[in-house]
Amino acid sequence: MSKKLIIYGIGETAQIAFEYFTHDSEYNVVAFTADQDYIKEDKLCGIQVVTFETIENKFSNNEYEMFVAATYNQLNRVREIMFNKAKAKGYKLASYVSTRAFVWHNVKLGENVFIFENNVIQHQCEIGNNVVLWSGNHIGHQTKILDHAYLSSHCVISGFCIIGKHSFLGVNCTFNDNISIADDTLISSGALVVRNSEFKGALLMGSPARAASKTSYQAFNVKEELI
Repeated sequence: MSKKLIIYGIGETAQIAFEYFTHDSEYNVVAFTADQDYIKEDKLCGIQVVTFETIENKFSNNEYEMFVAATYNQLNRVREIMFNKAKAKGYKLASYVSTRAFVWHNVKLGENVFIFENNVIQHQCEIGNNVVLWSGNHIGHQTKILDHAYLSSHCVISGFCIIGKHSFLGVNCTFNDNISIADDTLISSGALVVRNSEFKGALLMGSPARAASKTSYQAFNVKEELI
């Protein structure tokens, strides 16, 4: 019997999540939900859109799971807020792992993980809560990706690395072995990271990557109260 799922979000990421869960998972997506102020139509992808404020009145958290589908806005803070709101309502948060991804048997996965096709996640890696791995990334053995991080595509992370919370990794960036980056780090596209970065909110660019003059908070226009 398929599991019943509600997708929290109505943007492009939510529609992509609908496609992936519908065609490549054991879940049956029964509804979308969003905060009342953002709802313009009562249907999306042919199914109903229900206000998040009243979602539990129609879909019990005992019968339905939820998936938070949002992008990296405000350096992943928007997705984290949605994650926490769904948890506060008592919903179990589902994860999606593509059947076309390679995930070794002893990898630890958190809640609300979105792992696209062609990702390779090796021996004893740990993927935290609410992490997005877009298509085609390599996560080397015993690497840890902490909560609410977002990896775009074709990022190569070697073994024993630590990716801090809320961090964003741009397309085609590369990490040497044993590299740690602090929370809220923004790695630019094509950057080569060869040394640790301990400064929270750093923006790293270039090959080898160096800290830019502005921080990731400025790059993403993160509101001070969200830092």
